[in-house]
Formats: sequence, C-alpha cells, structure tokens
Amino acid sequence: MIEHWGHPLPAPQIRKISEMQGVLADPRCTSDQPLYYMYRNLAKSEEDEGWLTKSRLRFDITVMPPKTICGEYVKTKGHHHPDTAAGPGYPEVYEVCAGEAHYLLQNRRVDDVVLITASPGDKVIIPPGYGHVTINPAPVTLVMANIVSDAFSSDYSCYEERQGAAYYEMEGGAFVKNPHYPDAPVIRHAPPSAVPELSIGPGTALYDLVGRSRALAFLNHPEQFMDMFDLPE
Repeated sequence: MIEHWGHPLPAPQIRKISEMQGVLADPRCTSDQPLYYMYRNLAKSEEDEGWLTKSRLRFDITVMPPKTICGEYVKTKGHHHPDTAAGPGYPEVYEVCAGEAHYLLQNRRVDDVVLITASPGDKVIIPPGYGHVTINPAPVTLVMANIVSDAFSSDYSCYEERQGAAYYEMEGGAFVKNPHYPDAPVIRHAPPSAVPELSIGPGTALYDLVGRSRALAFLNHPEQFMDMFDLPE
C-alpha cells in the first residue's frame, strides 16, 4: 500500500526496542534498531483530509518488517482505548494490506483473550473494552491500515505495568503465557470482521470508507452499534 499510496508520505514515527523493553518477553533486550514505522493522519486529497478532520477520524498506516526480538516475534506495544462519554470504549478498525497479522486482544478483566489471524484484505474491528497488540508472525513485511477516532489518546499503562499482553508469541509460533497474568484464560480464536451492511469486509478497501459517514460512525458512537462488536465464540 505504501508503494501505491500516490502521495508523499510524512516522516514516520519510529518505534524502537528501547521504547518496548517494558512489554517484551525478555526485557533485557537492548538495541536502537527500528521495529516498525507509523504513518499518522494520512489523506489522499484535501477533500478527504477535511472530511476526516470534521468527522474526528484518523487514517494511519503501520509498516512492520519481519523480525524477532530475543526470540519473540516483532509486535506493537499494546494499548487500550478509553471510554466514550456515552459509556462504551472507543473501537478501532484495521485492514491488512500486505503480509499477515496476528491481532491479540484482551479485555480489561483479562478473562477473555482472543487471537485473530488476518491476511491481505481482511478487516479486524477492535471492540469497545479490548486492548490489542499486533504481531507479525510471517517472514515478510506487514503493512496495515487503520481508522480510529482522534478524540482520545491511547492508554499503554496496562501493558507497561504487566510487561506486555497476557501471552507472548515466540519464534516458531508458540504462545507463552506472561507470568504477570497467572489467571489468564486459554487463548480462543475468532475470524476477521465482516459487517456487510457497513461495507466492512474483504470486498472494500478500508480507505474507500473515507467520506462514508454511516460506515464509520461506530468509531465515535459505539453505543449505537453494540450488536456488531460481538467476538464469535
């Protein structure tokens, strides 16, 4: 997607190991090498930029080259979203553009831990109340896009306080429980998201939803769409 964006990209934010040590399986890992690159607040036209700003939404791209960190697959830091004024937490929607992604979700009580495997074209909706980590388990670069409300700042503290998510995915694909979550349940699996009535699914690129207010209203008003956030058992 980066190659076909068609517009100059801003300088990315770069996540380095030194910023990730507190959430790694082995926090002794030290290096200044970049792990992944975050391109924030993207738009293909002034019209799209104006619509996103007016709608309080942000379109991002994250590029995550294949890598292991002291035996653990490269991953994002992990964060939760705060609650909206209406009650439910802010959701988010992702699309895998290239590569493969493992989205590891957990609710705040950590009595539900969910793994979603996504391939190019797949969408993943992060439901209200779930924190999430994205892992690149493949030997190729992961490129993913997301749309999210810009009305809040992400909360990394839950992951920082407990040295990451409830599980670490190690090289080879084994999931190892984080000892800071002794009561975490076994990981369950769920499929990528599909909400045909909102054009969310493999047939529509995520960026094509920019300008379509009804399709993305759930990102700022999740209380109106609670039925769509169920993670299949």
